[in-house]
Amino acid sequence: MEHTSNAELRAAADAVLARLVGDTTGAARLREDQWRAIEALVADRRRALVVQRTGWGKSAVYFVATSLLRARGSGPTVIVSPLLALMRNQVEAAARAGIHARTINSSNTEEWETVQHEIAAGEVDVLLVSPERLNNPDFRDQVLPKLAAATGLLVVDEAHCISDWGHDFRPDYRRLRTMLGDLPPGVPVLATTATANARVTADVAEQLGTGGTSDALVLRGPLDRESLTLGVLRLPDAAHRMAWLADHLDELPGSGIIYTLTVAAAEEVTAFLRHRGHSVASYTGKTENADRLQAEDDLLANRVKALVATSALGMGFDKPDLGFVVHLGSPSSPIAYYQQVGRAGRGVEHAEVLLLPGKEDEAIWEYFASLAFPSEELVRRTLDVLARADRPLSLPALEPLVELRRSRLESMLKVLDVDGAVKRVKGGWIATGRPWTYDADRYAWVARQRAAEQQAMRDYASTADCRMEFLQRQLDDEGAKPCGRCDNCAGARFTAGTSTAALDAARDDLDRAGVEVEPRRMWPTGLPAIGVDLKGRIPAGEQAAVGRALGRLSDIGWGNRLRPMFAPEATDGPVPDDVAKAVVGVLADWARGPGGWAPGVADAQPRPVGVVTVPSRSRPQLIGSLAARISEVGRLPLLGSVEYTQDATRVPRSNSAQRLKALDGALTVPPALASALVGAGGPVLLVDDFTETGWTLAIAARLLLRAGAEGVLPLVLAVQG
Repeated sequence: MEHTSNAELRAAADAVLARLVGDTTGAARLREDQWRAIEALVADRRRALVVQRTGWGKSAVYFVATSLLRARGSGPTVIVSPLLALMRNQVEAAARAGIHARTINSSNTEEWETVQHEIAAGEVDVLLVSPERLNNPDFRDQVLPKLAAATGLLVVDEAHCISDWGHDFRPDYRRLRTMLGDLPPGVPVLATTATANARVTADVAEQLGTGGTSDALVLRGPLDRESLTLGVLRLPDAAHRMAWLADHLDELPGSGIIYTLTVAAAEEVTAFLRHRGHSVASYTGKTENADRLQAEDDLLANRVKALVATSALGMGFDKPDLGFVVHLGSPSSPIAYYQQVGRAGRGVEHAEVLLLPGKEDEAIWEYFASLAFPSEELVRRTLDVLARADRPLSLPALEPLVELRRSRLESMLKVLDVDGAVKRVKGGWIATGRPWTYDADRYAWVARQRAAEQQAMRDYASTADCRMEFLQRQLDDEGAKPCGRCDNCAGARFTAGTSTAALDAARDDLDRAGVEVEPRRMWPTGLPAIGVDLKGRIPAGEQAAVGRALGRLSDIGWGNRLRPMFAPEATDGPVPDDVAKAVVGVLADWARGPGGWAPGVADAQPRPVGVVTVPSRSRPQLIGSLAARISEVGRLPLLGSVEYTQDATRVPRSNSAQRLKALDGALTVPPALASALVGAGGPVLLVDDFTETGWTLAIAARLLLRAGAEGVLPLVLAVQG
């Protein structure tokens, strides 16, 4: 009888699959492991972890299971999903199978109340929730308990995010432990991922056992992607890589994704490829939501050849016929790399995957590694501030009181929330008073793991063995073997050649110097709480003008030249000739551009009448020689330097409020400079080596304007970002 029941269940499951994929012939059949997972969820009400390659059909498992469970009277399926792109695709996919799916995320707040009413009325089959919602106080305390009580199936998509041993750990996901423990007995749970090695798999499976359930069923398949042809192309520099893309982009099949490591690089490459006649769009964390949607739609409809994207376009974007993925710069983890290249070749027989590593990659890895979990001292200080507060503290209120930037502070608080040391409530964050231990061993292990992953990516780029097998072994795939397709197995499919025209254009583009430096216009919130009597808008008469920088440290043009000059181990010295000449070029372009001071320009400003420097403890020769060259070439007098007071302390590389606290009273305009400003009769160039937040420039400009300067035009070599 049981056998007949399961046979009927299998037939019903295949019928749902046919509707899901639009098969009108009835020939669609589930893969054997898809069926095993569905059977475990529906018939046995078990918890299951499915680790399968991208494109295998993990979403079919939970949609088919949902349909079968709903037919048996179960409550709605709750899918915790990390990216909005995934949600949009999956709502459309569910509708094809007659499954009504809704979402609750940060982009549709106006629909939340309606969605909750629909859930209560039994009209919603699938609710997709972003992990951030799980830690929202209202949702966590009011909506989540009701969902946990009514849920018929809980799905954790991209489940490697639960594990801090994984490449993409997200603290919000850890809130799932609470939900797992609160689920009524017999509610099945499905976790899915394509990027979990053996340790992450074991960790996630263990967490699925939260609440005293029996061991989870783990279904792990081979991770080879037969449609992907992997290759590495080593080119001399950034100009050659951009020129290669311009020359060969049209040779790549279909449409695809070009990944870069930074926002600046994505914007640079997009602009260059457009100038060379290619239809591409930029997609980064800074792209407005409406523009992201348009870019996704344009790629899905093949209206663009490629999106030039950061990792913001990652998990969940589903385009079955994506023909290629090119990385302009190497990710720091082979697991993250496998996940990104897995966007390609899901529904086509052949897709090209190319890695174009760059010299700047490791500096970018180092920067992102510096954003790891803070030191115990900073964590304890934050806990102490919350413990002494007489009310919940919001992030803007807490930020000035600790030496952490807001994004890092928020991430740290989420971890502490999961650990039980703090709690997010209405109005902000509070300390719980529960004992908390800084797990130095775990954080050190994670740091060592990151270093090992970076070495693995160096090895991937240089190996003479099969590249797909290499990635499979990094993911502990027992079925790893030579693929027979990659450049090492079958020979390189692309040469390193570039045309003279494209290479010259790329060099011109990358050599083009000059980035606008926007002035600070508002004081950070919370300054009075730390003894700095500044708030609101900075008066117009105390603001610097829009300034200029030679380049960004994160770009692949001047950034590659400037980064070594600002490395911690770099020694001070006179400004290099090529850098000085480029700065003079930036000044010339600035003078001739809109709002410049050359004769005949639109909205012309008064010409600078002198040069003032910002004091530097670490690079006095660099700044002094740069100012001297500008003075000589521009025939502008060196008026002097703003100076540090005797009480000045070193400015921390921290959040804006803490930087301003250190800068408050730390700078002064000496009498000789003040006298020169009063009689100068025009704006001054304020010269510094580097700006990260803009606050040193803002304070120096404010002092100069108060001392009599008629305007302040900041000029720096480099900006962070």
